[in-house]
Amino acid sequence: MTKPIIWTWDWVPEGPRGFVRDLRLRWACEEAGLDYEVRTIPIADRGAGHLARQPFGQVPFLTDGEISLFESGAGLLHLARRSEALMPRDPAGEADVLQWVFAALNSVEMVSVPWWFLGINGASEADNGLTGWLEQRLTHMERVLSEREWLAAGQFTVADLIMADVLRIKAVRRFGDRPATEAYVARATARPAFARAHADQMAHFAAADAARR
Repeated sequence: MTKPIIWTWDWVPEGPRGFVRDLRLRWACEEAGLDYEVRTIPIADRGAGHLARQPFGQVPFLTDGEISLFESGAGLLHLARRSEALMPRDPAGEADVLQWVFAALNSVEMVSVPWWFLGINGASEADNGLTGWLEQRLTHMERVLSEREWLAAGQFTVADLIMADVLRIKAVRRFGDRPATEAYVARATARPAFARAHADQMAHFAAADAARR
């Protein structure tokens, strides 16, 4: 079995640390017990070699033998197919997981990220044109999460990994009183695999600070 290689930045400032999306792939490998490697590309030089592997000049991207994937969601699904800890093998369970992975990316993150960007550029919640849409999406998620421990197939899966990572953004968590959502994020991020992945990413960028000095 090949060893997945997760590619991330060589360095980022303190603000994004703990949220750079290579964390999603690290977390998945930790949950699945997959041996993996982390390699870096320079954040200051997004040249042709980077764009050939990630056409939007972002991270992460994943290589696994002859397979190369440039979106974190695609990388997660690839890793999930290697372990029943991330996605069950029965067709109904797999379909349940897949729909919630896409819900995290298309129904929640599609709204939360642009809402967050507008906010950091000075838009208040009242002036942010996406506030109502985000509130609607989060209200739907609160209802769902009040009825179950995990989203799909009666177990923690890659769907919970991606949904929890979307919902753990601090600005989104401060937006409204949603106890079921808060408890869900707490459950997911209390998992040892998340703690290892988060600590490793933080240590990676701390070591980059030392190298820059």
